[in-house]
Amino acid sequence: MADPSDLPCDADGMCMVCKHKALESETITCKTCVTPWHATCLSAPPKALADVAQWDCPDCSGICQPAAKSAADAGGLVEKVRAIETDASLTDHQKAKLRQQLLGGGGGGDEQKQRTTESGGVLEILGDKFNCSICMQLLERPVSTPCGHNFCLKCFQKWVGQQQKKTCAICRKAIPPKMAMEPRINSAMVMAIRMAKLSQSGFSVGTMKVHHFIHNQDRPDKAFTTERAQKSGKANACSGKIFVTIPLDHFGPITAENDPGRNLGVMVGETWEDRMECRQWGAHFPHVAGISGQSDHGAQSVALSGGYEDDEDCGDWFLYTGSGGRDLSGNKRTAKNQSFDQKFAKQNEALRVSCRQGYPVRVVRSHKEKRSSYAPQEGVRYDGIYRIEKCWRKAGIQGFKVCRYLFVRCDNEPAPWTSDNQGDRLRPLPHVPELKDATDITERKGSPAWDYDEENDQWMWKKPPPESRRTPGDDGDGKSSKKRKRPSRNGSVKERLLKEFMCLICRKVMVLPLTTPCAHNFCKACLEGAFAGQSFVKQRTCEGRRTLRAQKNIMKCPSCTNDLSDFLQNPQVNRELMNVIESLQKEEEALEAKDIEDDADSESDEESNRDKATQGNNIPAENDEKVVVDDSAAH
Repeated sequence: MADPSDLPCDADGMCMVCKHKALESETITCKTCVTPWHATCLSAPPKALADVAQWDCPDCSGICQPAAKSAADAGGLVEKVRAIETDASLTDHQKAKLRQQLLGGGGGGDEQKQRTTESGGVLEILGDKFNCSICMQLLERPVSTPCGHNFCLKCFQKWVGQQQKKTCAICRKAIPPKMAMEPRINSAMVMAIRMAKLSQSGFSVGTMKVHHFIHNQDRPDKAFTTERAQKSGKANACSGKIFVTIPLDHFGPITAENDPGRNLGVMVGETWEDRMECRQWGAHFPHVAGISGQSDHGAQSVALSGGYEDDEDCGDWFLYTGSGGRDLSGNKRTAKNQSFDQKFAKQNEALRVSCRQGYPVRVVRSHKEKRSSYAPQEGVRYDGIYRIEKCWRKAGIQGFKVCRYLFVRCDNEPAPWTSDNQGDRLRPLPHVPELKDATDITERKGSPAWDYDEENDQWMWKKPPPESRRTPGDDGDGKSSKKRKRPSRNGSVKERLLKEFMCLICRKVMVLPLTTPCAHNFCKACLEGAFAGQSFVKQRTCEGRRTLRAQKNIMKCPSCTNDLSDFLQNPQVNRELMNVIESLQKEEEALEAKDIEDDADSESDEESNRDKATQGNNIPAENDEKVVVDDSAAH
């Protein structure tokens, strides 16, 4: 039996016997329960230094000695833990997982299996990793502590209310006072559990929701001003009917298939009254921005409207200036002076992606481009497909660095300013003198996705176009004419669950997830990288004469204004959330591999069926010949 005077150290490392903080050299850890103990206060400390690694605390070593019957009833918990530790075939990760399942009651019990069956299949998707650590039920209004444990809101409040010193119910680590008083619900877990419940209650979650243009068929043919607009004109106008059935991120020309009304498509040289009307035909969807694209997907179209004085337009090719570099805060929305350098980010990065991949980019010119001889006299005109051949950065006219792009025309239709009857052909790249002083030059290394085919004598897709991430607009019947094929299986549910576990910084599935006291989830590397180079304490001096008291450095959360300086000193990974993400990723990979195998099997079955059909067709022909021969012989 353990000596009642033997007590471990608390969460702060304070010995509960001598009431002093134990030094690291005087602290030993139990190999079974991993609890720190003060060696000098033990009634029977380990005699040799070699015994420290295999030392069991008085609580663990006294479990099996006085009460063998109770240990047997408990299933030999210590023996099972020791068996897991001595198993050389298991990795450290597998040992930790087995220990967690054993200590959490995952080793058995018909009650737990019954509870899993009664939960409507939700645990089949999320597993048993989203159970509250107190009530052992599926999390209800989940709260995540900074140490990486999850509880129901009611269980957490009840536990904290019973404690004088606010500590975690699992690891006994201290909980920040603000979180103990005002716990925040983890919205990512709420959405994941809600989605899993919907998938098991008969709703078709496997198919993505189609986002059509709202009441597209009820809109007028032109942009209109609402009754709430205070001024006349199109400053507050709403878009009219969208006439084409392409998604917002459609690459390349708009063909007749996407024009159900006229069955012509958007032809080179078409002119519209303004950018709002141009948006209705899909040539360039943004009615203000000059670049339409996504930084990780590519740019679909650009507009030349005289926004930057660095632009140089030569018709069949032009030098385009990226966006940004201006202070547009407050009432400076129309500022035309550069105030800082441009970077390859957001829309500028989208153009660079199209440069690297060789994607086609639609180009429209506005009458506002007064310096160009190729701009229309009035309105907005569609001038065809261009391709970005190079991009770089250089000092602009106003002294700040700007992003520059070389566009070269590559369309099958002739340009509006030429009298040719045929489109563009391969041409050498123009000489650009400013490349000598340029930096961050980017050129395409591989073959472009949009290139000239000499056999067909036209420009066409040489590689599959990038898959759309959005849904198209409405067609004439009010239905989507182009739907993305998504398999209606549980894998799509798991895929959508993974999207709920996205880092708020990198916007990707979290790796080593951290849950802050303000209930926001980030990757560990992203959160630590956001505060890289910052110290937790700020040293101060009074004009260099004397040293003032050090001041705490405030580190605000990237998603709110809460201070994370205490949390970042020792961030703990949310292991339960990490296990859910890893299990979902493994199942998704297994389902994708199974789909590939099924496709291969179906193709082989089709080939075998074709061979059988061919053989079957040949057999009657031979019989007919035999019949003819027999008839002739008879005659």
